Amino acid sequence: MKIAFSTPGSKLDAPLDTRFGRAAKFIIYDLDSETFEVMDNRQNLNAAQGAGIQSAETVARSGAKVLVSGHCGPKAFRVLQAAGIQIFYSEGPTVAAALESYRQGSLAEAAGADVEGHWV
Repeated sequence: MKIAFSTPGSKLDAPLDTRFGRAAKFIIYDLDSETFEVMDNRQNLNAAQGAGIQSAETVARSGAKVLVSGHCGPKAFRVLQAAGIQIFYSEGPTVAAALESYRQGSLAEAAGADVEGHWV
């Protein structure tokens, strides 16, 4: 199973980005093979609108079944839910810490968006 993490970095020790839609990158971690790939999301950093929706579509195309991020807006949340992707919020300082929290089952699945649209 693949898990997407919002991040500005390219390694597991990179910070977890608190923003989903305007995260610079996504690390897509494969739990089965314990490998990861980095997906660029810079096209959405300065988007006037639609960053969350486009980022959600990028994550869905990656094959991820789970998203771990700091926050998620309402439009992105709806797109992710429609794609069957579970959403978890984490305050982990790094992708590796958030991954460990997920593995330990200490992250609760999000019931809804936790920020308004156009949140930066």
